[in-house]
Amino acid sequence: MKFPRDVSFALAASYLTTPVLGRPAPPVHKRQIVGSPNGPEIDNSDIPYAAVGPVGASGNIYGSSSLLGGAGDSAPATEIGPNVPAHTGPSEKYVGDYELAPGQQVAADIGLYLDLTTNPNPQPIRGGNGGTDPGPRNEAIQRQNPDALARPGSDMGDIANAKWPMGLSSARSGTGGGNPGWARQQNTNELPVAIAMAGVDMRLAPNAYRELHWHSANEWSYILTGGVRIASMNQNGETFVDDLQAGDLWFFPAGVPHSIQATEEGVEFLLVFNQGTFSEDDTNLVTELFLRNPKEALAKNFQTDISTFDNLPTDQKYIFNGTPMEGTLEEARASVNGPAGHLPANESYSYHLSAREPYLVPGGSVKIVDPSTFPIANNFSMGLFTIEPGAMREIHWHLTSDEWNFFLQGQGRVTVFAGPTNSRTFDYQAGDVGYIPVADSHYVENTGNETLVYMEVLQAPRYIDVSAAQWLGLTPSKVVRETLNLDQSFIDTLPKTKRYIVPGNTNLTTTNFTVADYPNANLNATSGGI
Repeated sequence: MKFPRDVSFALAASYLTTPVLGRPAPPVHKRQIVGSPNGPEIDNSDIPYAAVGPVGASGNIYGSSSLLGGAGDSAPATEIGPNVPAHTGPSEKYVGDYELAPGQQVAADIGLYLDLTTNPNPQPIRGGNGGTDPGPRNEAIQRQNPDALARPGSDMGDIANAKWPMGLSSARSGTGGGNPGWARQQNTNELPVAIAMAGVDMRLAPNAYRELHWHSANEWSYILTGGVRIASMNQNGETFVDDLQAGDLWFFPAGVPHSIQATEEGVEFLLVFNQGTFSEDDTNLVTELFLRNPKEALAKNFQTDISTFDNLPTDQKYIFNGTPMEGTLEEARASVNGPAGHLPANESYSYHLSAREPYLVPGGSVKIVDPSTFPIANNFSMGLFTIEPGAMREIHWHLTSDEWNFFLQGQGRVTVFAGPTNSRTFDYQAGDVGYIPVADSHYVENTGNETLVYMEVLQAPRYIDVSAAQWLGLTPSKVVRETLNLDQSFIDTLPKTKRYIVPGNTNLTTTNFTVADYPNANLNATSGGI
C-alpha cells in the first residue's frame, strides 16, 4: 500500500517514538564523527527498521526486551510459542552416548593418530584435554580432520591454514555442450598462505581441447590419468609436439603459446603456476585475441580481407570437444617443421617421468625431478613420494622454497612447525592441496591402509631438503646428548644418510619404534643415492 508523501513522513516520525511490532525502544548511540573534529556527523541510531514481510508470515521479527539477561521476569525459552520450539541442541543422552577412538584416551602430548571413521559421535577429546561437543556440527568433516577436532598436545600457537580440498573449488565447465571437461583451481583466494604457487586441476574429455593460449606465469604440469598431445612454438619459431601419458610432466615458460588435446581416453592433469594469485580465468586465449582486436587490424596483420573473420566464435571456447588426432606423432611434428626447425632436445617442454623407475627406500619410494634433469623448468623441482601404510616421510624442511603439495592417493597427516613455538597438525585425503612455507619443518605420515602417494613442488633450481635425523646424526654426539638429554645408546642409532621415508607400523597406537624392529632400514648406511 502506498501512502501520500505527508502521511509517510508522519508514520516515519511515529516510528521514532513508539515500538514497532513489539520492538523495544531504540537504544541511544553515540554519533560517529567522520573526518576532522569539525567535520560532518553521521547518526543512524534512530533510523527505524520495519520491513514488510511475506504474505502469510506471523509473529514478531523482534523479541521482547524482557528476554535481556537480568531483566527480571524474562520468559523461559519453552514459552516462545506452541508451534515454535526452542533450539536446545542434541539431547544430553546423545552427547553422552559416544565412544573414544583407539588412542583417544592416551596423553595428548603423545599425539597418536585418531581414526574416527567408524565413530558415530566423534568428540573433541584427547587424553584429559577437550570435552564433548553437543553441536551443531559437521561430523563428516570432523572425521576427516581428527587432528583439528582433537589436536595433539604438541600443537601450539598460530600456524596459517595449510589445507585446501580441491573438491571445494568451483569447477568451471567447458563450452559448446557434449561434456568437454572442466577445471577447478586453488590460489590465494582459497589458501591465503600459498603466496608463491597456485594449482589447477583440469579434465578434458576424449579428444577435447584446452584452447590455444599463453600465460603470464610459468606452467608446470603432472598428468594424473589418460594422455595428451601438446604443441608449442618458442620465440625463435622452433616447434615442439609430443604425446604424454599418466605420470609424465610438461612445462611451458611464461608467454610461450601452446595447445593441449586429450587422447581418445581423455585426460586429467594438475597445473602448478609460480604465482600464488594466478587465476585460470585470466588466461590469454586465442579466441579472445581475435575478438578483442579490430577486424581491420586483424586483416592487416594476417594480410587478408576482413571477410575472412566473418565466422569467428562469438565467445571464448576455453575447453571444447574436438575430433580424433590425425596421423602419427612423427607426422604431426613434420607438419609444423618451419625454417627454425624443432626445439633442441635440452630445451624440451616435456619429461617422460612415467618411464623412470623410482628410488626404493624402506617404507616407500621417491622420484625427484628438477632442472638438472628437466632443464627448461628452470625453477621448478618436484619430489613424488609413495609411502606405505604406517610409514612416514621423515621430518625435514626446505632451504629456499615454499612447498606446494598435492595428495594423489590415500590419506596422511602433517605437522607444520614454525619457530620458535608454533605448530599445527593437518589431515589430508586424496585430492587435497597442502602448502608449507620455506624452512618450516614437517613430515607426512600415512594414516590409512593403502599406499599414500603425494608430490612436493618447489620453486627452486634444485630439489634440496634437510633431514632432521641426519642433521643430528652428523652433529657431535656430546652436543646432542647435552642439548636434548638423550641417551648415548639412542644417539648411536641416528643415521648418517638421508632416509627420505621411515617405515612404521600399521597399528596406529604403536609407540615403540626401536631400530631393532627394522633391520632392513640400514639407518647408518653410508652409500646409495638418487
